[in-house]
This record gives sequence, structure tokens and C-alpha cells, in this order.
Amino acid sequence: MNTVYTSDVHVAAEALKSGGLCAVPTETVYGLAGNGLDENAVAEIYAVKGRPENKPLSLMVPDASGLQRCGEEVPPAVCMLAERFWPGPLTLVVRAKADIPASVLAGGNTVGLRCPDHPLTLELLRELDFPLAAPSANPSGEPSAKTASQVRGYFDGKIACVLDGGECGLGRESTILDLSETPYRVLRQGALSESEIFDALREKMTVVGLTGGTGCGKTTALRAIAEKGGRVIDCDAVYHGLLENSEALRAELRAAFPEAFDGDVFNRKKLGSIVFADAEKLELLNTITHRHIRLAVDEALTDCVKNGIFLAAVDAIALIESGLGGICSAVVGVTAPTEARVGRLMKREGISREYALLRISAQKGEDYFRENCDYILENDGSEAAFVEKCRALVRIILNEQEGEHHHE
Repeated sequence: MNTVYTSDVHVAAEALKSGGLCAVPTETVYGLAGNGLDENAVAEIYAVKGRPENKPLSLMVPDASGLQRCGEEVPPAVCMLAERFWPGPLTLVVRAKADIPASVLAGGNTVGLRCPDHPLTLELLRELDFPLAAPSANPSGEPSAKTASQVRGYFDGKIACVLDGGECGLGRESTILDLSETPYRVLRQGALSESEIFDALREKMTVVGLTGGTGCGKTTALRAIAEKGGRVIDCDAVYHGLLENSEALRAELRAAFPEAFDGDVFNRKKLGSIVFADAEKLELLNTITHRHIRLAVDEALTDCVKNGIFLAAVDAIALIESGLGGICSAVVGVTAPTEARVGRLMKREGISREYALLRISAQKGEDYFRENCDYILENDGSEAAFVEKCRALVRIILNEQEGEHHHE
């Protein structure tokens, strides 16, 4: 076989349409390409490359339309990542359509889809009416080819064509991300980092910050978000979990407040007696705990997108003071008449009216939340009426966020 070396996309397209193999450039390395819907071409890729048949092949597509052409039940996260990183060095693994050859899937039911960021190969893909199966253009176990001359050294006389697009820039293969099931996970670390990928998904999240004094009715507002499939992150529960499990937090607390420890046992009551009698020590405590809580909330939100969840509520009395409000799409303050709050606290916690009033008076007033929140939910009527208020506000926030993402 005489291998044709060319920079003419039409020549490469004809070779591929005839069932031949063609090495093509990408932004990472050269790929060994063939018709991804042709069993014979796929078998030839495995044979020429010496690739184990139990290793699936990815498919190159010209743009995001390839997601629906090749994928089944494609989750929204796939489209988000394609919009953000395609063309680019990211292979997205989804459930495969029934007509994708079994040899491409290597016995599985998923397929990796990739849109390469190279003008010649993109032009080639647009000229074809089929995706390209295209592993890296090197014999299995050998270094990936970054130039047409390296491809020549590997496959001269063994493939129909080499589309010469110059030297590939990155020299690293694409990152492979499996989104066929949750949690989403990186199968191969390549040119794109895991943090870049999940940060991009985080940007698409709607995070509603809920704050307000004790007994205002935040639980009802949180329930309205949970009804929409959102995850609720309770910062009070996060804090208690950190006290139990975070050695880093406990080490900082021990260094700052050694008298709050009985040996290795942390005594919350002792810490309370220390900080509530000293404003500077209380500020130090808040500085330490807020930082750790922010990190834990950040991890929880990343876990949300890894599981395909793009709506979350962060519940914190100190949402604004801690800086957590800054990571929220919208900050909602829940307010209620003092007497209603007193009644709820007395009933819920079995405390006296005097103690309930004392707790309320120690917290931020209504004016603070009105000044610092994007929305206010007034819990000043019946329970049923407040439930409807909460649901209506959640719909408003979701519609506004959807509009923002649509116009990005």
C-alpha cells in the first residue's frame, strides 16, 4: 500500500469514505482514524495499531451535534462541557447509540466522544457523514506521534493517508471523563485538568444561600429547593461534622484555645464560655471555623456536579459574615415577626420565653438581612401561604439563572 501524504482535506475524506485509514492531526497528538460506523475500518485500526480488542475506541465528531448522533440519554453536564471545552482536549464518555459498532465499544455500552481543536481535522469531519474512530497514531506501547514524519515512521505503507497538519501543540492526549453514570469520574488524566472540568460545571450551578435568624422558617424554604431536586447543605451540620472528623480544624482550635480541650477530647461548652466572654476570641474562632466550613461547602458543591446535581441550597445563619454568600447565585434572607419566632423556638426546643427572646436578641436584626440579601422571604402569614411564597421565589431564581446561562 502506498501511503499518501497530503494537506488536502478532500483527499483524506475520499480515503476515509473508501474504508481506508488516515492519520489526522489534533491539538494534542495525531490520531489513527477510520470510519467509526464501519466494522471493517474499525477492525483495521485495531490490527494496524496492535491495540488490544478489549480497549474501546473513542469517536471524533465535528461539534456538539455528535452528542445526540452517537449518544443515548446524554445528561445535561455533557452538553455543558462540550459548550465550554469543544473543540478541545476533552473526551466525553456517554451511553452509546445502538448503531455504534460493538468493536468500537469493546463489549461495553458506552462511547467516548471528542471534538478535536485542529482546523484541518474539523474541516475533514464536517465533510464526512460519519464519526471517526481515532485512537492515537502510534503502535500500542510506543510514544504518541506529534508530527506527520513520526506517523510515517510508524505506519508508512500500512495506512491509506496522512493528513499533514504540522506539529501538534500539546503533545498530550485528551482527558477522558466518564459521564455515563454518577459520580462522573476522570478515566484518563490528559491535557485538561480535573479541576478545570469540574470548575466549569460549578459555574453552571444555581446555589441559593439561605440565611436568617433562628425560628424564622428557613426549613420551609429549604424544602422548596429540595422539591426541585436540589441538595441542601446545612452549615451547622457541616461544622459539627468537621469537629468530629477534621484533624486540621481540631489542630487549629487546639493551638488557639488549648483550654477548650480535656486531653484529646474537645469540650464545646468550655470553648463557648471562652469566646462568648471575649469578642476578640470569638472573632478568632469565627475566622478559623468559617474558613474550614467554606472549604467543606466547596467540596460538597463539587460533589453535587459530579453527581449531576446543579441546584443546591447553602443554609447558614452566618452566611454573609462567613463569605459563603459570595459563592451563591442568590442570597435569600428569611424573616418573621418576633412573637412567631419565640413561639416556634419554645415549641421546638422546649425552652422558656425569656431564653427564646435572649437568643433572638443576640442575632442579626431584620434590617441587616434586608440590606445584605438579594431576596427577602417574609414568614408573616399562614404556613400554607409561606410554603407558596417559598416555591414562587425558587421558580423566580431558577428562571433568572436559566436566562443568564442561556445568554452566556
